[in-house]
Amino acid sequence: MSTTTATFSGVVPPVVTPLSPAGEVDRGSLERLVHRQLAAGVDGLFVLGSSGETVFLTDAQRDVAIDVVVGATAGAVPVVAGAIEPTTPRVMERVRACERLGADAVVVTAPFYAIVGPHEIRRHLTAVAAGTHLPVLAYDIPVCVGRKLSNDLLLSLAQDGLLAGVKDSSGDDVAFRQLLLALEDAGVQGFSALTGHEVVVDGMLLAGADGAVPGLGNVDPDGYVRLHRACAEGDWATARKEQERLVRLFRIVDAADPATTAGATRGVGAFKTALHLLGVIDSPTVSLPMRAYDDDEIARVRMQLDLAGLTVHA
Repeated sequence: MSTTTATFSGVVPPVVTPLSPAGEVDRGSLERLVHRQLAAGVDGLFVLGSSGETVFLTDAQRDVAIDVVVGATAGAVPVVAGAIEPTTPRVMERVRACERLGADAVVVTAPFYAIVGPHEIRRHLTAVAAGTHLPVLAYDIPVCVGRKLSNDLLLSLAQDGLLAGVKDSSGDDVAFRQLLLALEDAGVQGFSALTGHEVVVDGMLLAGADGAVPGLGNVDPDGYVRLHRACAEGDWATARKEQERLVRLFRIVDAADPATTAGATRGVGAFKTALHLLGVIDSPTVSLPMRAYDDDEIARVRMQLDLAGLTVHA
């Protein structure tokens, strides 16, 4: 594991945004979810990421989500908030909201929809960093924005003090490990290298990552905290066993019928269905155009929860 003084490290789950059947942010369920995460011992919370349905929500809904998470956390751990929009001016509007609502950092992707290259991405991230007092973490998620953040770009911005870290959801673990080596070779301190690849957290921590942002951590935060602690203690046998249990639990994302479901529904829908079955959130409602799971799909999620040793209440 990394020995640098990264500001954001450990287990930082990307919090789902519970919705009422009418589609409004469910404050009570979100507060319970946050309190459950804190009780498990997480090291931070990421609100309004992909698992939080940020691109599906209105600005008003996003503001409610940040307000609830910041309030429920009450300073116990850092709260990083997504400011995820297609262009720089729109990102800056969301950054202002994050500042106003008390987030501790913002998370920003490359621009999307518009065709951009490395020069535009550099100007985008530089402008955001220059326009806020909050730390800025880059969000590398090419499957959603169409562009991968290069290691050269990330290293350069880290050396210039413009980026506080990266959440790597690229799925390119080779590139992420090369980034870890590049940061070490350059002597970069205080940069948080976080993996979003929940099924290889043990391997990424062994390689030197500072922490993980696992979507599955919504469902089983205790498991990810145990995993991280085992890695920190150098108990790699225990870490591997816990990671393998979580890999099996991750099969909940395969519960949905692939003939009628793809993309976000598989992840967000599975996490919300599981949280509803566990009695954490009142409704598994997801944003349109996603859909709710049917009875057969719910049964498959329930089976994986049982196999993972999680107590189903619903």
